[in-house]
Amino acid sequence: MRSVTNGNLRRARRTALAGLGALTLLSTLSALPAHAGPPARGAQRPAPAPRPLTALERGTAAYLDSVRNDPALLRDFFRRLPKGGELHNHLSGAAPTEYLIELAAEDGLCVDTTTWTAVAPPCGAGTRPAADARTDRAFHDRIVREWSMQDFPAGGNGHDHFFATFGKFGEVTWRHPGKLLARVGNDAVAQNQFYLETMTTPGSEGAKKLAAEVGWDDDLAALHRKLVAGGKLDKVVAEARREADGADAEFRATAGCDTDRPQPVCGLTTRWISQVSRGGPKERVFTQMALGMRLAERDGRFVAVNLVQPEDWDSSLRDYRLQMRMLAYLRGVYPKAHVTLHAGELWPGLVKPEDLKFHIAEAVDVARAERIGHGVDLRHEDGWQRTAATMADREIAVEVPFTSNAQILGVRGADHPFETYRAYGVPVVLATDDPGVSRIDISHEYRYAAETYGLGYPELKDLARASLEYAFLPGQSLWSGNPTRDGYRPVPACRGERAGGSEPGRACRRLLDASPKAAVQWRQEAAFHAFERTFGTGR
Repeated sequence: MRSVTNGNLRRARRTALAGLGALTLLSTLSALPAHAGPPARGAQRPAPAPRPLTALERGTAAYLDSVRNDPALLRDFFRRLPKGGELHNHLSGAAPTEYLIELAAEDGLCVDTTTWTAVAPPCGAGTRPAADARTDRAFHDRIVREWSMQDFPAGGNGHDHFFATFGKFGEVTWRHPGKLLARVGNDAVAQNQFYLETMTTPGSEGAKKLAAEVGWDDDLAALHRKLVAGGKLDKVVAEARREADGADAEFRATAGCDTDRPQPVCGLTTRWISQVSRGGPKERVFTQMALGMRLAERDGRFVAVNLVQPEDWDSSLRDYRLQMRMLAYLRGVYPKAHVTLHAGELWPGLVKPEDLKFHIAEAVDVARAERIGHGVDLRHEDGWQRTAATMADREIAVEVPFTSNAQILGVRGADHPFETYRAYGVPVVLATDDPGVSRIDISHEYRYAAETYGLGYPELKDLARASLEYAFLPGQSLWSGNPTRDGYRPVPACRGERAGGSEPGRACRRLLDASPKAAVQWRQEAAFHAFERTFGTGR
């Protein structure tokens, strides 16, 4: 979950964020300023020379330009566009709100009509059965508004409402991770995506108890020794793996993966990212980090850790540098575990000026994050040009969920550093964050990027490729070198072949068989070939 309690929301300090609004209508987003201001010179990278386009790519680009003023055709184009992978996705906030209401009804849950929070039965005074939403449309629609950004007033504080939703529907989502994964995964497949990394919180109760038992120690090495002594941390790892087994079983049953009529999601490559609740006590944060990284090294279903909950909470701000040091230490203990971090999800008026100066830099330099989530306050940080150059050199991708940034922070259009990252050669991947809460899908985010920043088809294609290139999938990439800097050129084993447009040769086939990453990338190239045969020939 992104958040678990409303009480931690620091409302007084966020009055400057009034007027965020839900911004779920594309027409609203599309009316925003078209281009960000130029980044400072010095570390800015020259754009790579444009690669020659194939005839089908030129035709597809021309088709996109021809339908930019036709909403129906434009919507169809972006729905059918192959869109790589989803790398920044919170499972609890990803499923449509209507689906959460139905799950609540199936489980016999109740809804507190004062706080609009789902609670366990029996339904006492001040509550109603969630099942009433099946027949009472007004009740149903009120829950949708309370559990998402639907119809959120333009003059309201989007930050607080957005994060409060997770506590309201949390009683629903923790019960059914497998069902949620089936629904979210099927939605990804319908959006022409080929890979999903989704965030969840494994072994939460066990980690909480272990952290309380061990307590805090300023010596991180000593603290880690206490966690692992007597197999204590391994017991929580085993608990988390059993939870994952249960989620897998529920997922496969829901999606019919072991039947003769499996749902599309059964063919989707999916991995888990372990969430760490950054707002908790420091011993619990460290324990969750160690648990997530130990899982990533021992269970192939888990690939990384990430810090969640609002970055602007008092505890998050107070402990930020310490948490980066925690990760730096644990990376030495668990070198195979990946790290992607929410960093720079901040904006002037939300925090004090001094809190805007270092978060992304610390995530990059100290925690050595391999991807950055949001990264919105880049240009407010000290030495941000050096940070951007470092991200480009180390191919540290930034995960960009446009609608989430608009809803939570009020950052959009020219204020967003999207073009700055691209100008510095930082890999950029588009993401949804919490599409169920935001009431959007990944097609919406691609269309927003195209309309707001004037992107053409080749640039959109490379954004989709980047979302697989910088995924935490094992194996060699299909692409050579640094594709963000040098362009997407196949590795020697597959060079000279029409990626996805024909059967691979012997050397290329060996690569695809040995590398899960290259195999998914080849699938996307095949989808691009089919897509371009449709739109690039005018059919």
